[in-house]
This record gives sequence, structure tokens and C-alpha cells, in this order.
Amino acid sequence: MNLSAQQLSQFESEGYLFLPGAFTPPEAGLLHTGADEVFAMQREEVWRESSGVARTAFAAHEYHETFRRLGRHPRLIGPVMQILGGPVYMHQFKVNAKAAFNGEVWQWHQDFGTWHRDDEMPEPRAMNIAVFIDDVTAANGPLLMIPRSHRHGVVSATHDKQTTSYPLWSLSEEKVTELAEQGGCVAPTGPGGSVLLFSSLMVHASPPNISPLSRNIVYLSLCHVDNHIRRFQRPAWVAHRDFAPIQALGDDCLTELAVPHAA
Repeated sequence: MNLSAQQLSQFESEGYLFLPGAFTPPEAGLLHTGADEVFAMQREEVWRESSGVARTAFAAHEYHETFRRLGRHPRLIGPVMQILGGPVYMHQFKVNAKAAFNGEVWQWHQDFGTWHRDDEMPEPRAMNIAVFIDDVTAANGPLLMIPRSHRHGVVSATHDKQTTSYPLWSLSEEKVTELAEQGGCVAPTGPGGSVLLFSSLMVHASPPNISPLSRNIVYLSLCHVDNHIRRFQRPAWVAHRDFAPIQALGDDCLTELAVPHAA
């Protein structure tokens, strides 16, 4: 999948691009089954809310075949290589849960702010690409973003280790208000299988999910290979240390999983 000149221009201008239905319902179904299996695992990579439900599963591409293949899917790797202008490696891979009734908040933050401060990633030549596993609606804790906030570079933040189970370099309410007055606030929603690309400088958050509808999303954080991290203080399953360029698989790499093979 290649992005058009118009799509590339929109990403540069707004800081994000939304592609509804980039993956088919059967492909999204495979991801849903995979997420259920990963969240049921008792591993250090699976972080949980205070209620005990899963919050995020780091590095699932290293221990689950469905996500290994998703991490090398050409519909994801190709567009990111276009935007970043060359080969990319996997800086971080997360399956984020927003469980029905129990999904907690993700504070306002910039991902590159964390990668730069914690991992010494030199420049924001990195970005996120998200795949909706479930339908994301206005009701079940959608991702909130401030368009054009990526134009402000790295903004001031404080290290919040108390609000939730996962520490973040989060922005003040005053700063978020200032940015929103300039760019507004959007919440892309769409069916499972939709894809959202956004800049690592995009200011974003998500509210709690008190609806009866789960909202699971896979995030691939991809970085140009020349821009790899220099500090290794976080676990390797949080900030990866394999800087080899990702080699994409075939476009049918997910659907192959659903085809039984002869013994």
C-alpha cells in the first residue's frame, strides 16, 4: 500500500492520517483472537490495570505469530517508509487494551518526548501506526489528538508515575489547552481493521472506557534505522535494540494463518 501525494501532504500538514478499513473484517478478527490470547498470558510484558485487566502487552510480535506477521505487514511498513524516507526498525510494539468498564486513562503526551528523554532517540524521525482491532467509537475511549501539535516540536512535560500503572512524560492542562486552541481536538473512529498513522510529536491521549464495549488497538512505533536509540535503561521489550531494517512479508501474510495446511 502506497500513500498518494495528497495523503502525504495531509500527514505533513495535520500530523496524522486515518485510513478506515485498511484491513478486512477477517483480518481484524485474527487480531482480535490474538489479542485475547496475549492478554491471557502471565508475562512481564503484559501490564495490568489496578482492576487486574490488561492495559498493554509489550513486544507481542516476539511471542505471538499473528503479531509477528502484523509487525512486518506491507500495508504498515510501506507507508511509514514513505513518510520517514527510508528503512525502519521496530522501536516499540504494543497491543493496548481499553477494557469494557475498566479501561483507564492515558494522559496527554508526545511519544517522541518519552523516546528522547528515556531512550535518547536523537530526532523525531519516528512515528506510530495504529491498527484498530475492535470498532472504535465515541463511547469506548477513542484516541484523542490535537491536529498540527507536531509542529511545536518537543514541549515541556513532567514524569507522571502515579496517575496510572504506566509512567508517562505528560503535559500540563494549561499546555494542552493552549495547543487545542490552535489545532482543535479530534477523535478518529471507525471499524476494526482501520489504520491511523500519526507523528511521534503528535500530542494525544485517551479517556477512560466506562462503556460495555472493549477497545483494543495495536501500536507499531517505527523509527528510521539511522535514528536508533542511544540509551538502554528501559527493558529491551519496551525499547527494542534490534536496529535491523524490517523486511516486509506478503500482503496475505495474515490470512495465511486462517488457511489449514496439509500434514
